[in-house]
Amino acid sequence: MADTEPLKPSNTGWLVADVVPDTFAFGWARCEVDPALLDLLADPQWEPYLVFPGEFVAPERVVTSVRTSAKKQPLFVILDGTWPEASKMFRKSPYLNHLPVLSLQAGQLSRYKLRRSQQDAHFCTVEVAALCMALNGQEQAALTLEAYLDVFTHHYLQARQQLAADLQSAAHQRLRSLQGV
Repeated sequence: MADTEPLKPSNTGWLVADVVPDTFAFGWARCEVDPALLDLLADPQWEPYLVFPGEFVAPERVVTSVRTSAKKQPLFVILDGTWPEASKMFRKSPYLNHLPVLSLQAGQLSRYKLRRSQQDAHFCTVEVAALCMALNGQEQAALTLEAYLDVFTHHYLQARQQLAADLQSAAHQRLRSLQGV
């Protein structure tokens, strides 16, 4: 996570941890790396993939699918920050250079409405996580993350206008149906 990202009220990274049990979060610093992150990347139970747009990477590092195996589970390394922050994290993290880069082929535009991006194809963290879950065959988690983003966005926008959230909205109903509540 970029240094100030967890403090931003529009951050969606924390939504992932609410839905995906095996979620790890690490702060990013240009000159040092959390040893726990290095341990996680080296853990033999995981097959790590750095999720980043393929057009910014040497073609030999780019993959568009994940390997499935009984011995290793995919570990999606998602850079949580604005596009300029994520791009800087990608360029200035040499300890990630050995990882294959998973380039997502979404075929959709971002639904994120809380911050402006220069490109509609740039996704927020929870959208990236949902795409990773779908790619890994975890459709329920992917759909739940998408619904959770819609509810989060509704609450955020309502609060910004000092309005109460509509707990019976279509987004809320969809999330409840996915959670079985």
